[in-house]
Amino acid sequence: MSHTLTVRVPDELAAWLEAAAKSMGLSQGEIVREQLEKARHGKAHTPPFMSLAGVVSLDEKLSTRKGFSKK
Repeated sequence: MSHTLTVRVPDELAAWLEAAAKSMGLSQGEIVREQLEKARHGKAHTPPFMSLAGVVSLDEKLSTRKGFSKK
């Protein structure tokens, strides 16, 4: 069974939601449902920088300053 929920949001948030829906090719409702599911499962409070964890790998010899590079 499905329920309808009416939520009032500030104009700025409504404009963001509309733009995000257009850019993602989703409905505004789909975005809201997705975010509610994330909140329900405790994923909403993950710090944004954690999405990069394990993604970046750098060369150990990246620094060229004397005394900082590993040989």
